[in-house]
Amino acid sequence: MTASPPQEGPDASPAIGAAGLDDPDRARALMWQMIRIRRFEEKCAELYSAGKIRGFLHLYIGEEAIAAGAMPALAERDTVLATYREHGHALARGIPAGAIMAEMFGKQEGCSRGRGGSMHLFDVEWRFIGGSAIVGGALPLAVGYALADRLAGRDSVTACFFGDGAVAEGEFHESLNLATLWQLPVLFLCENNRYAMGTALERHQSQVDLAAKAAAYRLPSESVDGMDVVAVARATEAAVDRVRAGQGPMFLEYRTYRFRAHSMFDPEHYRDKAEVERWRQRCPVETFARDAVACGLLAATVRDEVEREVAEEVDAAVAFAEAGTWEPVEHLCRDVYAREVRP
Repeated sequence: MTASPPQEGPDASPAIGAAGLDDPDRARALMWQMIRIRRFEEKCAELYSAGKIRGFLHLYIGEEAIAAGAMPALAERDTVLATYREHGHALARGIPAGAIMAEMFGKQEGCSRGRGGSMHLFDVEWRFIGGSAIVGGALPLAVGYALADRLAGRDSVTACFFGDGAVAEGEFHESLNLATLWQLPVLFLCENNRYAMGTALERHQSQVDLAAKAAAYRLPSESVDGMDVVAVARATEAAVDRVRAGQGPMFLEYRTYRFRAHSMFDPEHYRDKAEVERWRQRCPVETFARDAVACGLLAATVRDEVEREVAEEVDAAVAFAEAGTWEPVEHLCRDVYAREVRP
């Protein structure tokens, strides 16, 4: 199955927004998670500029509805693989903000012991099998995890997040083909933010309807408005239920937009400011918060409560990272399984 692509920008149809919910507790949880991701990412940008975070930094600002809406659909026994823009995924999965921030700082209290940094968050306890600097690199791994679950008789789903740029990689086609042939319990989740680094979708894909491309491999595929957290949640819940029921793999395309540059090093000459501002009018955080109050689902004071809670958590995460320790130099060869051996 395929769905017609959602429109973009301020002329798009009104999002389902909070009006699609009738549970105040769930509405508050969705708002909290999106604001939490937004404020964490803004703090990361600030700390990067201050020299506390180094290396590459890819922010999730603008795409919060995907992680916030999709992750609750997955069970603890499920496996999650992500991209190098994975801070939001890690937070929504449950990895403590302090462990993530410490990883950004390169401290050994980080979730990857300070060795991975921003692009390689990893926590086996949460079955979060890391971000990856390789575009499309998680796709064949997801097929492998799903195959292992099938062979072991486990009732688990493997969820693999990737961007529109990964669809141009050979791993995408090989992975979807094998997953369908073997009817594996894997959910392919494409975060289509319209730019593969600095290349617009229409400049690197001859078929810009990515759900149609996935459907060519005979697995159900659907496009979802990735700026609408309720639409994301509903589509992902239905997809997870289908995959877990043994009906084979599925592909979801979340159509979204990043408000910041590709990375902190990106001069962003490939898109104009007017385009970014059009998309900002559909900010998933602001749209949901406004609609939740307008439809009477949440009191107007809830937003301030959530902001205070999030600010305290982010401040605590920074303090935890600041108090963290550097890995001793003599430990640097530990857990390294390939190295030069000299006579």
